[in-house]
Amino acid sequence: MKQRNASPPLISSDGPEPAPRDGGGDKAAALAATPISRETESLLERYLDLLREWQVKTNLVASSTLPHLWTRHVSDSLQLLQLAPAAKVWVDLGSGAGFPGVVLACALRDTPDAMVHLIERNAKKAAFLREAIRITNAPGKVHLADIGEIVDRIAGAVDCVTARAVAPLHQLVGFAEPLVRRGAKALFLKGQDVDTELTEATKYWNIKPHLHPSRTSGQGWIVELDRIERRTVSTKA
Repeated sequence: MKQRNASPPLISSDGPEPAPRDGGGDKAAALAATPISRETESLLERYLDLLREWQVKTNLVASSTLPHLWTRHVSDSLQLLQLAPAAKVWVDLGSGAGFPGVVLACALRDTPDAMVHLIERNAKKAAFLREAIRITNAPGKVHLADIGEIVDRIAGAVDCVTARAVAPLHQLVGFAEPLVRRGAKALFLKGQDVDTELTEATKYWNIKPHLHPSRTSGQGWIVELDRIERRTVSTKA
């Protein structure tokens, strides 16, 4: 049985204050788990500084995770690259604060022909994502739209489609199906209830998932899918 990791301490505040930085240990732990270049590290620092700035007025991440941005969010996102090292074009469903989409874009900035499509329906979060892409000069494109309205209209080849803390797995599988049908791999970050979510998903979809234990969370899993087919439901007259 997997042990639960201790929850990070909650941050209390009587009003908006600058988000706290960690003392260095959080970042060091993240980089030990998911090593990156100095250049990528610098880009991610710019991105996180922007997130802390916007967090004061816009709720981008849970306040309890602010002292642990590197381990809870950045490293969690970076581990996807180890499962798809040749992938250049990604689609991030429901990008929110940019995990994993902006992190992936920063890591791929010097990769020829790289592009990360970030889909987000919330206008304020989409504005944040655009600013994050601008200040990092990362290869990203923000789509202000509902996932179901835009995902099958993304032109060109897509190598990977991903999502983190967006929707139940059976819904994500449905969103990703048009891209997987075109040759993309799906990599979904999920928590300890992954078995329950997979059971529900198989009611609607024929899938053969491959589960990877998260390298950054004792309770987390990454669901890998290379093929998705809608399950035919027989009806009796």
